[in-house]
Amino acid sequence: MKSPLTLTLLAVCCLSASAAAQSAATPVSDALRSNQQRSAKNLIAAAEEFPADKYGFKPTPAQMSVGEIVAHLNEGNDFLCSKLSGAEPPKRTELAKTASKDQLVARLKETFQFCETALAKVNDSDLGGKLKLFGDRDFTRAQAMFITSDDWADHYSQLAIYLRLNGLLPPTAKKAQS
Repeated sequence: MKSPLTLTLLAVCCLSASAAAQSAATPVSDALRSNQQRSAKNLIAAAEEFPADKYGFKPTPAQMSVGEIVAHLNEGNDFLCSKLSGAEPPKRTELAKTASKDQLVARLKETFQFCETALAKVNDSDLGGKLKLFGDRDFTRAQAMFITSDDWADHYSQLAIYLRLNGLLPPTAKKAQS
């Protein structure tokens, strides 16, 4: 008869091997989900860091304001995450780009929650499959994943610069709290 310790070790090894095999099967999708988590945390924190009276701030007239960036992210998250996952985008009441900070940040949280749920179903089995984005342009699913990730990085860098121009530190520049 096997000892309980031996059986426990065998079970742990089997579970670890199973988890590793699953992760190895979806490295691109796993990377996108990881990036979504990090981007959600940083973008929401940046949007929250901005004072409400600065949501109209933009460095030049040609650039988007803070509020417009957050509203754009809200629309983009629902659009891109639904396209990547094949899930229907949520039916939301329209929110003006000039909506209040509280409304925009609440919606940003909702859209990242939708992305988390939708992207949980994505896998690497059809990275070469075609998606229609931005009108009628064809992209592979892999390209759409990079577009989504790049979009989050692009808008975080915008908000980080806007924060610094207003004497505030972006979330990723702050020291970790103990």
